[in-house]
Amino acid sequence: MVDLLHLEDLYILIQAALALLFGGLIGWEREHSGKWAGLRTHMLICFSATMIVRVGLLLIDYVDKRVAFDILRNDPIRIIEAIISGIAFLGAGTVFRDPDAERMRGLTTAASMLAVASIGIAIAVERYALALGMTLLVLFVLHVMDRFEQRWFDKAR
Repeated sequence: MVDLLHLEDLYILIQAALALLFGGLIGWEREHSGKWAGLRTHMLICFSATMIVRVGLLLIDYVDKRVAFDILRNDPIRIIEAIISGIAFLGAGTVFRDPDAERMRGLTTAASMLAVASIGIAIAVERYALALGMTLLVLFVLHVMDRFEQRWFDKAR
């Protein structure tokens, strides 16, 4: 007979695979656009966000069963804060000032990394339709709006 804990582990791994897929879709767009943070980076960010939340929730459950409630407080929001801090560190590495073009580069890639992390968080808390919708909206912003900007704003310069 299969242990329920092993089923939960399998379920979490399925969530992780979904995070890899959704992050990969956005990473593919970044890779296709020739950006530094591409397919694998976005996949791993989405995966990591999902796993950090899931393992964090498992840890909260584990501690709740072993420690008196009034001794230790659990705050799942701190898990999200830790993810955001990590993404800020990674995102900062993608942003630089291009003095030749007199503009900043990498801001959209940094923002897409943050968006991918939020998709991973949505997957971790079992909000699959939300995660899919977020993925599609981010792809719209990255791909469709890029074409819109090129068509309308590059002509004006």
